[in-house]
Amino acid sequence: MRPSLISAALVAALVGYGSTIALVLAAAQALGATADQTASWVMGVCFAKATGSALLSTLYRVPVVLAWSTPGAALIAASSGYGMAEGVAAFLLAGLLIAATGLIRPLGTLVAKIPDGIAAAMLAGVLLPFVLKGAGAAQAAPFLVAPMVGLFALVRLKNPAMAVLAALAAGLATAFASGAATLPPLPPIPPTPTFIAPEFHWAALIGLGLPLYLVTMASQNLPGFATMRAAGYEPPVAPALTVTGLISASTALIGAHTVNMAAITAAICMGDDVHPDRAQRWKVGLAYAGVWVILGLTGPVVIAILAALPPALMTALVALALLGPLMGALTGAFATPDQRFAATMTLAVTGAGVAFAGIGAAFWGLLAGLTIWVLERRAA
Repeated sequence: MRPSLISAALVAALVGYGSTIALVLAAAQALGATADQTASWVMGVCFAKATGSALLSTLYRVPVVLAWSTPGAALIAASSGYGMAEGVAAFLLAGLLIAATGLIRPLGTLVAKIPDGIAAAMLAGVLLPFVLKGAGAAQAAPFLVAPMVGLFALVRLKNPAMAVLAALAAGLATAFASGAATLPPLPPIPPTPTFIAPEFHWAALIGLGLPLYLVTMASQNLPGFATMRAAGYEPPVAPALTVTGLISASTALIGAHTVNMAAITAAICMGDDVHPDRAQRWKVGLAYAGVWVILGLTGPVVIAILAALPPALMTALVALALLGPLMGALTGAFATPDQRFAATMTLAVTGAGVAFAGIGAAFWGLLAGLTIWVLERRAA
C-alpha cells in the first residue's frame, strides 16, 4: 500500500463528500428526516460505498470507486409530499432495480433504449431549480456568498475537482469568523443505525423510486463505467450493478439512498501518479473504503457543523456543486439533433416541478419526452 494510493483515495473521498454532502442533507430535510435518521442515512451511504468499493476492487483487481447518487439526492430534495418511510420504499425499489439490471439482461437492454438526450434532459430538469436558487442566495447574504463564489471560480481554473471543496472551506471560514454561525454542541459519535420500516405507496414508487433508478443509471453508472474504460480498465458491469444494487437495497432500510459507480472521483484514483504499476492500482479501492468508514463514523459532527451555517450559504453551496452536473446534462440533452425537441419537453416538464396524481415531475417529464420522441419517429 503506497502513500500515493492513500493520498489519492483521501482526496477523492473528501472531494465527493465535501462537494455534495449539503445536497444529501437537503434530501433528508425534504423527506422530513429526524436528526437520528439523517445521521443514519449519511452513515449508511458512506458504509455502502466503502463495502462496495473494497469488495469489487478485491474481487476483480481493478480500481472500483463508488459514489452516492448526486442526481438522485437532487431528485429527492426536489420532491414533496413524501415521508421517510415512503422514501425508504423508493430507495429499496431503486436498489432492487439496479441489481436486477445486472442480473437480467433484457432489463438492462430496455433501459439502454431510453434516448440519451431525454435521460440527460430529465436530469437537467431536476438540477436546474437548485442552480437557479444560487443567485437569490447571493442577494440574501452577499458578504457570505461572494467569497465562496470567488474562490470557487479561481480554484476551478486550475483544478475543477477541488473547486466545490474549496468553496465549502471558504463558506465555513467566513460564516464562523463573521459570527453568522456559531459552533454548536457536537453530538456523540459514532451514530446509531436507525431502522425505518418502508411504506409502499404507488405514487412514491413511481414518482420517486423509478426516476431515482433511471437518473442513477443514466447519469452515474454509465459515465462511471466509461471512466474506467477511458483509464484502460474493463469494468465488471454486471457484477458492479448487482453488488451496488443489493447494497443500496440493504442500506435503504436505515434511510440511505442509492450508491453507484463514480466518475469524477474515480478519475482521481486511476492515473499514473496513483501507482506506476497499473495492475496494483486496485488497492486504491481498499484505501478509499477506509476513508469512507471514517467519514461514516464521524458524520454527526459534520452534519451539526453544516446545520449551523446560514440557509443562504448552504443554498449557494448546493448551487455551485450542481453547476458541473447541470452543464454535462444540458450538453447531453441537446447533443443529438433529432432528440432536441423531445429533450426540451422533458426539461420543461421536469424543471417545472409540478406533481400530478401524487407522482413527481421527473416521471412526467420522462413520459412527456418519450411520447414526443415516439411521435416524431413515427411521423418521419
